[in-house]
Order: sequence, then C-alpha cells, then structure tokens
Amino acid sequence: MDYKKVKTDVFAVTRNIEDFTTGTKNVYETVAVLSKRANQIGLEIKEELNQKISEFATTTDNLEEVFENREQIEIAKYYEHLPKPTLISIHEYLNGEVYFRNPHKESPEDF
Repeated sequence: MDYKKVKTDVFAVTRNIEDFTTGTKNVYETVAVLSKRANQIGLEIKEELNQKISEFATTTDNLEEVFENREQIEIAKYYEHLPKPTLISIHEYLNGEVYFRNPHKESPEDF
C-alpha cells in the first residue's frame, strides 16, 4: 500500500468509541488489532526508508569524511511528515480496509 497517498489526519483526533466496537464488539480487541496493524505499517515504512537511504551509503567512511547529502536529508524530511502508523491503522480500520480474525472465537467445526 502506498502510505504517501493516504489522506488521514496527521494529528490525534477525538473519536467516538462506538465506531471502534462495530467489527469486534470489544474495544480491547480492536486496540490489539490496531496496534498489530500499526506495527506492520511502521515496519513497511522503515524498510522502505532504509532501502532509499542505503542507496547513499558509501563503503569508505572515515570520521574525517562526513558529507551531508542533500537528497538524503530531503528523503528523511519527507518521511518525517508522513502520518504516524497508528493514525494510518485507525483510518484503515474505520474505512473497513483491515482484515482480522480471532482464532479463539472460531469454533472447531470451522476448521
């Protein structure tokens, strides 16, 4: 998913708690789903950033040779301005874009 194109709030917003109990019927289960999804999003963004930053890595780094790469700084600033992974996961959950299941709630006949 392209997180750069997600149109969500970039700051915390007060929300109705009833919106979070529609899928799971349990607020705590919803929080667990949101936290796992936020961790997934955070890891994806971190891997993408590390991949872009690694393009600028040099193999002969000396303490005396520290260069400020302008492109590298711009990439870092861009990722700093992205919405936080928790806000993206809340946006996805409220729009029904998150798939989740609880294997403990499923009966043995379902398998």
